[in-house]
Amino acid sequence: MKIVYWILTVVFWTSTVVLCGIMLYSAQMYFRNTAMVEGFFKSMSYPTYIVIPLAIAKVLAVIAILTNKVKWIKEWAYAGIFFDLILASAAHEYAGHSIGLSVYGIIIFVISYATGKIVRP
Repeated sequence: MKIVYWILTVVFWTSTVVLCGIMLYSAQMYFRNTAMVEGFFKSMSYPTYIVIPLAIAKVLAVIAILTNKVKWIKEWAYAGIFFDLILASAAHEYAGHSIGLSVYGIIIFVISYATGKIVRP
């Protein structure tokens, strides 16, 4: 039984680090290339004023998930990441872009969240 728990722990941390990496990569793009990201948002009919707040929210979500200090904040962080990934995937599909990290992020999200419920209740 301990080997299963150990495997789930490795799967959890691997998927969580990858998920957080995707979110941080996205956030740094929003901070460093704000004009380019605003152009993408504008082309998909999203308001451009949410670019920087969304980047800040992504960073805060990563902190909440990795620290695991307040359980309900961690749950809201996971929810925010889930909605971000779903909406990003839909936006990229609508714009005719390639699948991108958002679709892969959904799969990684499910693995991280599901194994986290077992490893870090």
